Amino acid sequence: MGDKTNEVDFIAGFVVGALVGAAAALLLAPQSGEETRILIRDKGIELKERADELSVDARRRAEELQVQAKERAEEFQGKVKQAVEEGKTAAAKTKEELLTKIDQDQATGEAPAEA
Repeated sequence: MGDKTNEVDFIAGFVVGALVGAAAALLLAPQSGEETRILIRDKGIELKERADELSVDARRRAEELQVQAKERAEEFQGKVKQAVEEGKTAAAKTKEELLTKIDQDQATGEAPAEA
C-alpha cells in the first residue's frame, strides 16, 4: 500500500515540477508575447497528452494490482478453509478416541482418567 502511495506522490510531484519549470522557462525566455503564447499552448497540449498517458498507465497498473490482490485473497481463503477442515477432522478423531476410552473404562469398571 505504501509503494502505491509513493508512486502516486512521485508522479504528482513530477507533473507539478514539469509545469512549474515549463512556465518559468517560457516566462523568462527572451521572445515576443505571441511566440510565448504559442509555446505555452504547445507545451500545454504536450503536458496534457503526457498526463493522459500517465493516467492510462496508472489505471492499468491499478487493475493489475486488483487482480493480484483478488488472487491472493482467494488463495488465503482456500488455505483457511483447508485449515478449518483439518481442525474439524482432528477434533472428530479426538472425540472418537475419548469416547472409545470412556466406553472401555466403563466396561472394565474403572473411573475415567482425569485429563
